[in-house]
Amino acid sequence: MTTNQAAAESLSHRRKQMILLLTCLGQFMVVLDIAIVTVALPAMKQSLDFSATGLQWVVNAYTLTYAGFLLLGGRAADMFGRRRIFLLGLTVFTIASLVCGLAWSPASMVTARAIQGMGGAILSPATLTILIVTFTDPRERAHALGIWSAALACGGATGALAGGFLTDYIDWRWIFLINVPIGIVGFVIGQRVLRESKAEGASRSLDVAGAVTITAGLTALVYAVVQTNSHAWGSVATIAPLALAAILIGAFVIIELRATAPLVPFATFKSRALSGANFVMLMIGASMFAMWYFVSLYLQEVLHYSPMQAGLCFFPAAVAVVIGAQISGRIVGKFGPRIIMATSTVVVGLALLWMSRTTATSTYLSGIFGPITIAALGLGFSFPAGTFAATAGVAPRNAGLASGLVNANRQLGGAIGLAVLATIAEQYTTSLLPSTPLPEAITSGYTLAFIIGGVFAFIAAAGSFIVPAHIKSGQQHAVVVHASD
Repeated sequence: MTTNQAAAESLSHRRKQMILLLTCLGQFMVVLDIAIVTVALPAMKQSLDFSATGLQWVVNAYTLTYAGFLLLGGRAADMFGRRRIFLLGLTVFTIASLVCGLAWSPASMVTARAIQGMGGAILSPATLTILIVTFTDPRERAHALGIWSAALACGGATGALAGGFLTDYIDWRWIFLINVPIGIVGFVIGQRVLRESKAEGASRSLDVAGAVTITAGLTALVYAVVQTNSHAWGSVATIAPLALAAILIGAFVIIELRATAPLVPFATFKSRALSGANFVMLMIGASMFAMWYFVSLYLQEVLHYSPMQAGLCFFPAAVAVVIGAQISGRIVGKFGPRIIMATSTVVVGLALLWMSRTTATSTYLSGIFGPITIAALGLGFSFPAGTFAATAGVAPRNAGLASGLVNANRQLGGAIGLAVLATIAEQYTTSLLPSTPLPEAITSGYTLAFIIGGVFAFIAAAGSFIVPAHIKSGQQHAVVVHASD
């Protein structure tokens, strides 16, 4: 029996339940803050005087740092202790949330959101590893993982509703400030109930340089894309960040090839299943992240819905994601991940093309409800299949790494896709003004983005066929799916 197992078995039932509550609370906060900003974006834009393309950084600053540091956070928890890293991540996340709530300018908001994403990347992996080492009995662990997964789903499903309520009836700043008392209570409880544990035999090398260079390189790439809205592709303002992105991403590759314990061991990509799954998740992220963003703006800027009304409009889609993920998780072992990924991404693509038929005079029921619900259902189906394929294609000891790569790639795809589509939408809208009425011009920009997002989904469908049709049963490993991301 290992030291971690002995310590876990000595915990009282009450302490275990407090630990379960704490880990669920931590993960709920991380997922909530991905979804909760969606309906508050127009209010932030007006309050802080964001530009149309600058507003996307409220989403992308969080997404990029969360994805870039997610694998590092998991390794740090194993290396330095899960309790210590959990409390550190919770502290960083809470302080950053306070600064977000007090933000006085676009720059202060984007900076705080980036730090908040880093805190989430530190906190999120620690919640799962603490739960796993606490609940060592298979039946107890399965029950605990079910509750933890439900907390994930609730975070995604309630995010838009909570954001709408707080923005409408209090102030948009409270979508961040609400994290402060929760974080303080969580820290106090964590100090009292958590016991320290580390991974036995874990590598003592932490690839900080790899995490920093890939995050900075992708940020520079996204910035370069956004710059094309006001500067030509051949201008210094665009070429300079593109060159910096190339240098940083190249440095990341060199670092990973030389690192003792690389953040991303490139050898794992020899697996067709893992490579195909990561490509599909990258493209589906590029397709779907922008959909939530544009639908929120359409509902409030074109249809003039209140934030609360917009939040209610997102609820059926959030439920559809959860339903799709639950069904997919049950059938992926029977049908295999390839057919589910291919089918679900085609469904997403068709739904986005349907949504592109929305006009400035459409209603929520006639233009948005049907396609967004079906797209969300397809998205939910794709998550477990992608994670299953990625983890089935590697050795059991690397299943956690493979699952983390899939989640990180989905977030990175979302950030890059949103940058591309938001820039294209803004440029197209501008080209239609002033000859076209503003609501029609804005809607035309969004519908063009939906069409391109649909193309991304169809590319994801084609990429599904990289994954082998049949995966040996001995390669299949249990995975935890972030169904609400």
